[in-house]
Amino acid sequence: MLTRKTIPLAVLLFLMGLAACAQTNPPAGEAVTMDFESYNPPSTLVVPEHPLTRSRFPFIDVHSHHYRMGTQDLDKLIREMDELNMGIIVNLSGRGGKELEDMLNNVKKYGYEDRIAIFTNVNFEGMDAPDWSANAVRQLETDVKNGARGLKIYKSLGLSVKDKSGNFVAIDDPRIDPVWAKCGELGIPVLIHAADPAQFWQPHDANNERWLELKTHPRRKRTDTDPAPWATLIQQQHNVFRKHPNTTFINAHMGWFANDLGKLGELLDAMPNMYVEIGAIIAELGRQPRAANRFFEKYQDRVLFGKDSYVPQEYHTYFRVLETADEYFPYYKKYHAFWSMYGLELPDEILQKLYYKNALKIIPGLDGSRFP
Repeated sequence: MLTRKTIPLAVLLFLMGLAACAQTNPPAGEAVTMDFESYNPPSTLVVPEHPLTRSRFPFIDVHSHHYRMGTQDLDKLIREMDELNMGIIVNLSGRGGKELEDMLNNVKKYGYEDRIAIFTNVNFEGMDAPDWSANAVRQLETDVKNGARGLKIYKSLGLSVKDKSGNFVAIDDPRIDPVWAKCGELGIPVLIHAADPAQFWQPHDANNERWLELKTHPRRKRTDTDPAPWATLIQQQHNVFRKHPNTTFINAHMGWFANDLGKLGELLDAMPNMYVEIGAIIAELGRQPRAANRFFEKYQDRVLFGKDSYVPQEYHTYFRVLETADEYFPYYKKYHAFWSMYGLELPDEILQKLYYKNALKIIPGLDGSRFP
């Protein structure tokens, strides 16, 4: 009986090569077996292509995160923005207090107050203290006085923030009401991210459109008790919008209704103080170009441009979806969207509102001089 010790190394390598070829090149008529993660063939469709690296109009990105802006090389950031034709970037990760001041001072030191806006955040620790609400409002007032242009609420509210008893704090917890009301008084918007895509709460099976994302990122999976049903979290968010009609809310990621634009339209009709932004959901719009065009036509005054994670080359896909009439081109992350997309070819008037006019309308203190 031959063993590895009795087979010369060269022969062993030759046999291993034959085995590999047999796996990758099976005999004619024999099917190849692979997992779904590996199947990602390039399209053979031959159609006109118009990839873009700059937007047609200068734009404001209302959803970006730069956690180290207090020490960041802002010259590099501005060069990248100029290459994209980004006029203003909104850093939602201002944190508040001393960290916010450090960021604002760094922006001032570089001389980019006209290019960079920063939102502050709320610290939900110690919510059980009787003076938490008053302290949170006081800090918000200070942050705005120092230069914050708005308030960002992370999805941790509703998903992970707990009180001292270990109970999850609801998005519509009445202790936060003074914060929402103060934002209205100060004239600043609240950009709020609530929950995550509904599919994260659904069974992780063959009927789940986010199966691949949950396979590659299993910690994103949720259940009705972890921490609550999806519909409950979304309803809590809407309760806040309705309770505070004098405060402007920007619903991040189109409120997770980009796959149901009819429902999103109903929500916009019902809550005139709610705006939406398109961060991380461009693939949803790109797979329904006709429905998306109708949506933008009707709600052109209520949608803002946002990207979320700051990766310069990924903006190119957003420009292509929004501006061109290209057909059947891929998203840049298969696990987010395994389907192909189509360009919306939005008219200039709607593009300008999406790219900058709507943001200039609701975010105070932005310099509009570089926009047409």
